[in-house]
Amino acid sequence: MSESKNVLNHIVNIMAAVLFGAVAFVFIGYALNYKSLPFIADNFALLLSISGGVIMLLLTAFFVFYLLNKQALHRLIVCTLIFLDIFAIIFFTICATGIITKITSISALREYIGKFGHLAVLLYILFCFLQVIVLPVPGSATVAAGVALFGAFKCTIFSFIGIVLGSFAAFAIGRWIGYKAVKWIVGKDSLDKWLDKLKGKDYLILSIMFLLPLFPDDILCFVAGLSSMSWLYFSVMIVITRLISVVTTAYSIGFIPFNTWWGILIWIVIAALIVAAFYLVLKFSDKIDSFIKNKLKLKR
Repeated sequence: MSESKNVLNHIVNIMAAVLFGAVAFVFIGYALNYKSLPFIADNFALLLSISGGVIMLLLTAFFVFYLLNKQALHRLIVCTLIFLDIFAIIFFTICATGIITKITSISALREYIGKFGHLAVLLYILFCFLQVIVLPVPGSATVAAGVALFGAFKCTIFSFIGIVLGSFAAFAIGRWIGYKAVKWIVGKDSLDKWLDKLKGKDYLILSIMFLLPLFPDDILCFVAGLSSMSWLYFSVMIVITRLISVVTTAYSIGFIPFNTWWGILIWIVIAALIVAAFYLVLKFSDKIDSFIKNKLKLKR
């Protein structure tokens, strides 16, 4: 009985992935078929082929990782396919309604989004919330999109609300539902790896990790819920660290250009510093934790 149940679970998982891929391809295909822009009309066959190729690559990778029992990787691909479905449906909608022809610049896009008022804001906040819980989208990419849609100041407010609420939800899942739920969401390998790295260092090192962009802070919210960290400490820490990261991302995108040599140089330096900090925190986490605890006279 258990064997047949396992077989059924495998069939359902594989069919779900295929269905998600098919939905994305169908909606992208129909959207491209409207040929709303000259670029789409001129390159219709190429764009359709690229879309199909990307989806086939994702499904092939899913099958490989599924057969190898790499849970974190094949579940990440499923989340990516779901994100593609959302993108494809939105893309189909703006093509079918002709909205895409009205968006000729960032200012035109903001003007159009402004017509939807509070609904556009709520949808963006919801997207930021889901980005923490289920969507495989980096927080910096979400904030960058928000800057384009709303400007740096409004984006900071909206992104902060959605990301913080998502962080609280992820912590609550870890704290109230437990290991099995988090394992299903982020994968056993990823979860066990981070639980092992943060064992006994869940307060101080985790706080530092939330400030650095390269750490998987969304996964770390779930991990924090499984740790000994209190709700009060997590709430204060996540509000401070998320505010710093959102503000710096939103305003750096607005003030540091990508189309000048000095702007590119600054971004390279920033990226190098982040990578160096990421490496140092990972490599010397034990020493950093001991040093801080000794200085603050915390119990080890």
